[in-house]
Amino acid sequence: MPREQDDPDLDTVDRHILSELQDDGRMTNVELARRVNLSAPPCLRRVRRLEEAGIIRGYHADIDPVALGWEVTFFALVGLDSQKQSVLDGFEALATSWPEVRECHMIRGGGDFLLRLVARDTAHENELTGRLTAAPDVMRVMTLQTIRTAKDAAGVPIG
Repeated sequence: MPREQDDPDLDTVDRHILSELQDDGRMTNVELARRVNLSAPPCLRRVRRLEEAGIIRGYHADIDPVALGWEVTFFALVGLDSQKQSVLDGFEALATSWPEVRECHMIRGGGDFLLRLVARDTAHENELTGRLTAAPDVMRVMTLQTIRTAKDAAGVPIG
């Protein structure tokens, strides 16, 4: 269930819980409770409430792509030949069906979609770029290869 944008039910303890879990989602409830200065049962109730409200959407492992053979990360700025809803929906469905597309954002200003993709090597990157370019209703594709990533923070600032 989606939550309201300015949720008045989030107090400083909830925000502290969110901050701690965002930094380390694997800690035990006992450790989390210790860090936020609660006993374990009320801490768990708060976490469950945050999950049920959709504020905590899941827990994920941060995987090193290079360790699994995904040597290249790149972004693709995609412009479509139409902004009809059916065209936008069609491209979005196509892009999100590719496992190499790790993020798909509809954007404004300079293109229609921004994708983050991973590839095994440069040849695979070129193949993916070719598939994007040949996709229905795609007018232009500009790719930007990542050289180095100085920051890759999950989540959002919690204050």
